[in-house]
Amino acid sequence: MIDVVAYDPRWPKRFEALKREYSAALHQSGVPFSTIEHVGSTSVPGLAAKPVIDCDIVVAAADVEQASEVLVALGFRPLGELGIEQRWAFKEPPRLAGTNTYVTVEGSLSLRNHLWVRDTLRSDPALRAAYGELKLRIGPISCTIEEYGRSKNSMIQEILLRAGFTAAERGLIDSAQIPSRDEVPR
Repeated sequence: MIDVVAYDPRWPKRFEALKREYSAALHQSGVPFSTIEHVGSTSVPGLAAKPVIDCDIVVAAADVEQASEVLVALGFRPLGELGIEQRWAFKEPPRLAGTNTYVTVEGSLSLRNHLWVRDTLRSDPALRAAYGELKLRIGPISCTIEEYGRSKNSMIQEILLRAGFTAAERGLIDSAQIPSRDEVPR
């Protein structure tokens, strides 16, 4: 079963606390970054979601290693790209449970995917409602996160289409070979 809950208005505040912590650590280490973005379903007011705050730390390609080192110093464990080019995932320390943090290259397809999907769902109430209803329906009957993801795939492709992704870009996003939790314990 995948825990999907109604939108919680506390999620933006939790993101802001994470953003302050990450920003301070990056500044203190002298690591340049473009922005820190709240992405994923918890970033869309009114959308049902897994209660996990997703953050993208956006950097130039040359700064990925330094930004990653800052997260390691904060207690994160690096997981690598996990099948998504130019997006590095990290396992959060226990004190930040319920978060997903990524270092993402500025201008990358993975970043555009996160931002454009978020912004499309924020601006389209009907699409947001349909996506939320789907998530609430399939969460309780999905045995794994991979099954949950597969069950959302046709809706995700519709969101990507409405967001303005080309067929080639939607194909790249769809074909990402994300390792299972058995292959990479998170």
